[in-house]
Amino acid sequence: MTGKNKLRFELCFCIALVAVLCFVSLPVDAAVKKYQFDVQVKNVSRLCNAKPIVTVNGMFPGPTIYVREGDRVLINVTNYAQYNMSIHWHGLKQYRNGWADGPAYITQCPIKTGNSYVYDFNVTEQRGTLWWHAHILWLRATVYGAIVIMPKQGTPFPFPQPDREQVILLGEWWNADVETVENQGNTLGLPPNMSDAHTINGKPGPFFPCSEKHTFAMEVEQGKTYLLRLINSALNDELFFTIANHNMTVVEIDAVYTKPFSTQSILIAPGQTTNVLVRTNQTPGRYFMAARPFMDVPIPVDNKTAAAIFQYKGIPETVVPTFPHLPNPNDTSFALSYEDRLRSLNSPQFPANVPLRVDRNLFYTIGLGRNPCPSCVNGTRLAASLNNISFVMPRVGLLEAHYSDTAGVYTTDFPDLPPTPFNYTGAPLTANLETAKGTRLSKIRFNSTVELVIQDTNLLTVESHPFHLHGYNFFIVGTGIGNFDRAKDPAKYNLVDPPERNTAGVPTGGWTAIRFRADNPGVWFFHCHLELHTGWGLKTAFVVEDGPGPDQKVLPPPKDLPPC
Repeated sequence: MTGKNKLRFELCFCIALVAVLCFVSLPVDAAVKKYQFDVQVKNVSRLCNAKPIVTVNGMFPGPTIYVREGDRVLINVTNYAQYNMSIHWHGLKQYRNGWADGPAYITQCPIKTGNSYVYDFNVTEQRGTLWWHAHILWLRATVYGAIVIMPKQGTPFPFPQPDREQVILLGEWWNADVETVENQGNTLGLPPNMSDAHTINGKPGPFFPCSEKHTFAMEVEQGKTYLLRLINSALNDELFFTIANHNMTVVEIDAVYTKPFSTQSILIAPGQTTNVLVRTNQTPGRYFMAARPFMDVPIPVDNKTAAAIFQYKGIPETVVPTFPHLPNPNDTSFALSYEDRLRSLNSPQFPANVPLRVDRNLFYTIGLGRNPCPSCVNGTRLAASLNNISFVMPRVGLLEAHYSDTAGVYTTDFPDLPPTPFNYTGAPLTANLETAKGTRLSKIRFNSTVELVIQDTNLLTVESHPFHLHGYNFFIVGTGIGNFDRAKDPAKYNLVDPPERNTAGVPTGGWTAIRFRADNPGVWFFHCHLELHTGWGLKTAFVVEDGPGPDQKVLPPPKDLPPC
């Protein structure tokens, strides 16, 4: 090799080595994702009505967080609004790190006006679509956004690679100030006024007044595959979603891969996420995407349909979109059959590690009730309970009280069973509906396996309820209509590939059985994700004890944890 060639070779080798080193170091450099969330009030107009709303960074909905499995995430939340604020990263497991979970007075005290708090957490062994939202008062009506977790570098999806993807956030809109609506309901002891519209990415669509600027449109090209990341961020409504003339293939729920199946519509409850693939294989045109509530009992809901446009490229906006066929609002048959089709992928790479042995059996009944309230309209205030206990929120963070062993904040005597067995789903019971009250938690031994059966009841009325467990995923091993039968129903459980979620629907007049391994120490909120019922007391929390190992204990609190 000549001197000139040798020099050229060494130079090329050095350049190549630097390139390799840069490539190798990229994941390390990209492993810490930082976001600034400024909670601020902004004037927003919908339905010909302008009002100030609480937002993050002036956006409605808020910004999408993009991370990769394995990343560390630091989100500095600065509160410029007049309300106290806390933000929950819905579905992130926050191993040993409840300080970053977000529910006010459960894992932290809220961020006061003018103050900041850094949510510092790792994204471990999770990938897919989750979301974030305010977790205090009813502020999540406008303070919410998506979390997109990409798989580790070099790890493909276990389904056909989409050409493009789109976040679809389903929500609700009130013309009035949401906190005023909530407070009026509490003062009267009655349900607050229902929403004035549903929204798709913050926009109600063309079936509402002043919709020209407030209709979301997604441009697509023929012959492509699109991944839609659907999130139900509505406060109180389960929703059907469909796209006219296009089938959807469900591939993921709550950031867990599923066995794929094709459907014309999906059902998605508040708190849940669903990823679907859509193939643009129809005649180029304009097609409505639509969402409207599912409610199979005579309870008033906002039954209006939100719409957006699935628009093929090159089609003029003068073309009238094709309207989709949505299930009827009370289509229980579709709802049950859709839920029954959900199965975990359960592949060697993404196994379903269902607990087969159970250490602790819990049975919680859902109840509506009435408690005395002399100043309320009927002398009573509507309430909700688990095992006839309406949860009373503390004024300090439960996790901090647990960590510091502070007495007098809560008790750990939440009952494993309801106080009195009865025919839970028989004729409606309308007398003697007063509930007990207390900040009562259930203590769970570290690494024990838990089965929890959640039973709807006909106290006042039956109704479907989506229940969310913070800090965990769980397996929905069984569900049914009527009263749970401990002698017969477990024989029908799916212990092979049950759906794995963080938010499970309990069917109207029925029950749902979930299982999980309590391997995440801390205090973890468990509540109905209908904001109306959560406010009435349909919630509790689990205290999962520390394990024996040094990496099985709750981490120390961060220095900037907000004070109460």
